[in-house]
Amino acid sequence: MMPIQQEWLTYAPAPKPLGPDQRWHVFISYRSVDRSWVLKLYDALRQLGYEVFLDQYVLSAAAPLALTLGEALDSSAAAVMIWSNKYEDSQWCKSELNTLQVKEASGSGFRYVIAKVDSEPLPGLAAGKLYIDFSEQREGPSGRGLLSVICGLAGQPLPPQAVVLAAKLDEEVRNALLLVRAAREAGDSQTLIYLSKTQSSAWQGSPMLDCEVADALIALKDCDAALSLLESVIQAFPKALRPQQLQGLALARKGEWMKAQLVLGKLHAGGEIDPETLGIYARTWMDRYKITNNRLFLLKSRELYRQAFEASPSDYYTGINAASKSLLLGERETAKQLASRVEGIVGTKPVPGEYWKTATIAEVQLLQAHYAEAAAIYEAAIASAPLEAGSHESTFGQAKLLLGFLDAPSDARLQIEQVFARATATGV
Repeated sequence: MMPIQQEWLTYAPAPKPLGPDQRWHVFISYRSVDRSWVLKLYDALRQLGYEVFLDQYVLSAAAPLALTLGEALDSSAAAVMIWSNKYEDSQWCKSELNTLQVKEASGSGFRYVIAKVDSEPLPGLAAGKLYIDFSEQREGPSGRGLLSVICGLAGQPLPPQAVVLAAKLDEEVRNALLLVRAAREAGDSQTLIYLSKTQSSAWQGSPMLDCEVADALIALKDCDAALSLLESVIQAFPKALRPQQLQGLALARKGEWMKAQLVLGKLHAGGEIDPETLGIYARTWMDRYKITNNRLFLLKSRELYRQAFEASPSDYYTGINAASKSLLLGERETAKQLASRVEGIVGTKPVPGEYWKTATIAEVQLLQAHYAEAAAIYEAAIASAPLEAGSHESTFGQAKLLLGFLDAPSDARLQIEQVFARATATGV
């Protein structure tokens, strides 16, 4: 009997040879707020041998051999437009949509597919276009939807025999994600490890679920287990980006910053300049600064964070870190300006169930010397993920560093320190 993973892949059309003037099989158009979803599509396509262009690379002036939008589309055989409620907000994205429509109508053989990742209706220009609905797959594409995208790019119908298998896969992925989330919330590393050993198409056909487990293990401060899992995932999916990013993060959280730099530096040198890669890579330079006190390493960290933020202005993770590192460099005005931009993205109130976004909101308040507000929001962040000791440790380390550079009053410093001390004292 054919292994489930291979059976699944037989239904996915292989990429056709690129023409003499083509460099990419697929051009992906999207807003940076959908980056996490897009990276999983990117991994899936690359695993099948597709050369994939992400327009985010174009937006970074520092990208090697940066291409203009027109050049990228002209050298692409097909495209996927990721539609969400944020897409229509961008004039850049509207221009891309118009260009995709013109190219498809030109008779050159170019085609594009719309992947709709939320309930937002398509705009007038695209309303008549068939789309693939991923509104219930916010964690990433899988099953019938993923196959439909790939078949659509190839101009082929979805094979009838694939429908039953894809429906089964979708259900398996849905159930697995619920189990992973429950184990993460319960702080149950053993169950997470047990789940990662599942032998089914949902787990073996894609790195997505294993990456969810690894991310949970890192948050729960079980980096050794995460690294063990990621080693096998990277062997199985050597082209996938997310497992390598998580490997770098786990090494950094363990304090092995040199190993982390080698992993992430290799990705960076290979042209991976998305905010996630740059953000984790920047973190390793910050770790190096803490050990050596060499200001050049701090400057390197800040510039990587800022490069990522300027390329993706809605990415609050890189934005808040660019602001914090600016403060450490003595550039208080720059830090305030960047923090203000981040506040415009995340707001000023805790976000239930979102640890890192809430922690970012707290850090924005801290940078503005609103100490009482920062303490209250840090407490709300911890309450949203009480067992994620690794996440709390990372957040507290950053807060302590900033408090020193802000010359915060002793009572303000104590107030924030007590928030994290209470979490430790109660075993959360």
